[in-house]
Amino acid sequence: MSAPAEPPPGPWHWTPRAFLLYAGAGAGFLAALVFHTPVPLYVAVPLLLAPIATILPGFARGRAARIDWTVSGAGADVLVAGTVSVDPPVESGQLRAEFRPPAALHPAAAPSVSARPGGLEFLLRYRVDGPTLTRLAPPQLVWQDGLGLRTQALRLDDAPDLEVERYPPELDRIGRLRLRRTTSAPGESRSPVRGAAGEFFGVRAWQPTDSPRQINWRATARAGGALLANDFRLERTGDLIVLLDRRPTDLGAVRNDRLQSAARAAALGIASAFLAERSRVGVGVYGEELTVVPLGRGRVQRYRIAQLLREATGPVRPGPSERLAIAARRYFPPGTLTVFLTSLADEESIVPVVHLRRRGFPTVVLSPSPLAVLDVGGTAPEEVLAARLLRLLRRRRIADAWTEAPIVDWPDFWSLEPFVSYLERPAYSGGRAA
Repeated sequence: MSAPAEPPPGPWHWTPRAFLLYAGAGAGFLAALVFHTPVPLYVAVPLLLAPIATILPGFARGRAARIDWTVSGAGADVLVAGTVSVDPPVESGQLRAEFRPPAALHPAAAPSVSARPGGLEFLLRYRVDGPTLTRLAPPQLVWQDGLGLRTQALRLDDAPDLEVERYPPELDRIGRLRLRRTTSAPGESRSPVRGAAGEFFGVRAWQPTDSPRQINWRATARAGGALLANDFRLERTGDLIVLLDRRPTDLGAVRNDRLQSAARAAALGIASAFLAERSRVGVGVYGEELTVVPLGRGRVQRYRIAQLLREATGPVRPGPSERLAIAARRYFPPGTLTVFLTSLADEESIVPVVHLRRRGFPTVVLSPSPLAVLDVGGTAPEEVLAARLLRLLRRRRIADAWTEAPIVDWPDFWSLEPFVSYLERPAYSGGRAA
């Protein structure tokens, strides 16, 4: 077996200290010429050779760097911890990491980086303004020789970006809603998920989250008083469509980005919750054209949805409202429950819902509130009046939009309790039509 190829060395640069040595060496040679004495050369020659000597070892050749890192935390807090290893190891104090966080991650503290045998150990603390999907690129590794005369970039082997996902915690339970049937029975598979309703599966120990109606009193009596509960096999035959309206509004690029970031995170959270319960989920992103991930289930489907939502960034030319519904009929079956995410920041935002419902898609609108990204917290009389007028305008727009579809306002990006509670109503659960 042939030996693996050595990684190519990264670019190297002189530091300002090296240029100072060159300047000192030049001054020594000049002094020797001016005063006709070789004494300054005894100082100038070592100053000239010191930077050149750092090139001879060829540090980066044959050395590979590897990073192991994870993301943790909850809510607005994002903690990134990991280690960097270099093989063969480097000496302590000669390696540093330069992190480049994306705009969505705001540093909450200075990076904590410490040397360890063979590499570095680091802990990063960030905060996010709201639910978000973003990626943290691997750090730039820079080696510096012991004299501080030369720096050289190291290349990381197999270093993917770190995925940072934050969405409201209520989405952990939204997937337990039973979507109504939208596909034919042949070919459907029964889910292994068990719950409080469906076909009887067995008896198990009672848990605090079980309802009193699940207690099997006869089995409890036979077990000597230890509470036992019935378990049922659930069937997940419903489908769900999540559509994201990413057309720009008049709020400006920065505010639009914040609204879109929250909407993308909510879309992925909703899709992930239902996919975890073996429901089929499809996602579409509408800008100038509709880009979709067709209905599917499983971990591969979640990966496809996450990729689509992460790529839904940047400026876009707005397409006509009716095009969304026309394109949706090409990819999704009518009658499928549809969650449409739009800010309702203008009158045009509700028009796609009208076309969706006319083409047979029962739609629920989840609307990230523009008030959450506007500065409406001032105490001056004119600021208080302006904030009140904005709230009244928002309330009026939602009331008008209710004539076309159910609207769930989303003013607090860290909580989706109103949306989850609304979908838990009998009209949207228990197998009855929406």
